[in-house]
Amino acid sequence: MKELSRSEKIEQSIFKKYRKPIWTKFVLALKRYNLVEDGDKIAVCVSGGKDSMLLAKLMQMLKRFSETKFELEFICMDPGYNKINRKQIEENASLMDIPLTFFETNIFDAVFDVEKSPCYLCARMRRGHLYNKAKELGCNKIALAHHFNDVIETSLMGMLYGAQIQTMPPKLRSKNFKGMQLIRPLYCVHEDDILAWKTYNDLTFIQCACRFTEKANEVDSVAQSDSARAKTKQLIKELQKTIPEVDSHIFMSLHNVQIDTLLGAKHNGKYYEFDEIFLSCEQSSDDE
Repeated sequence: MKELSRSEKIEQSIFKKYRKPIWTKFVLALKRYNLVEDGDKIAVCVSGGKDSMLLAKLMQMLKRFSETKFELEFICMDPGYNKINRKQIEENASLMDIPLTFFETNIFDAVFDVEKSPCYLCARMRRGHLYNKAKELGCNKIALAHHFNDVIETSLMGMLYGAQIQTMPPKLRSKNFKGMQLIRPLYCVHEDDILAWKTYNDLTFIQCACRFTEKANEVDSVAQSDSARAKTKQLIKELQKTIPEVDSHIFMSLHNVQIDTLLGAKHNGKYYEFDEIFLSCEQSSDDE
């Protein structure tokens, strides 16, 4: 028998060893939220981390085996990576047979001296550049690698730090780029399974390569950080000691919102007070 290449072994691990936790949950998200459709041209956005590189490989495999007819572009925006990190991304793309297209920006330079919320500004600028590049390539969707844990952590952070109930949706229409959508195909995939897949295949990825955190080039655990996300991640881990399914409960609660019990809600930018929700639910009940 012909010996498999590294890329083929990585694909095999997804189909066999990690079929249930990764491939099956990837397909579940695609079907549940109708993320990929006939005629789509999707820009798969690769940052160089474990999540986006796995997403790229999954989307590549999907195109090969799916009956849905769609096209892919694999893009990586270089916001100012140092030579080591850029080389790491290039080598991983080659290793995994991902035909990655790089394009340059100066985002790291632009936000380096920003004192208030540089990470927020960096994220917004990155998103804008990705949409622009996707549009230039004729794409109608961009795919980002946010996963299950990103979803529940972001939702919980909104309550604990932002005083709001708001989640990270599996797909989103762009307000500034007409006809463009953002999709999150890893929506149901757990981070622990991504880490296990990475370790099993002896892969090394960058995590965060910005000027503020370059020394944390390959730090998969952020529990030692003092960030709000790290604290939320740690809180969920603590809760799991007594409520093992707490992460799934948080995730499913986002699909099971009891609107008639809310004290206030926003829809399309308009805020509705409790009495408006109460009267609306009352009228609906009377209509029945």
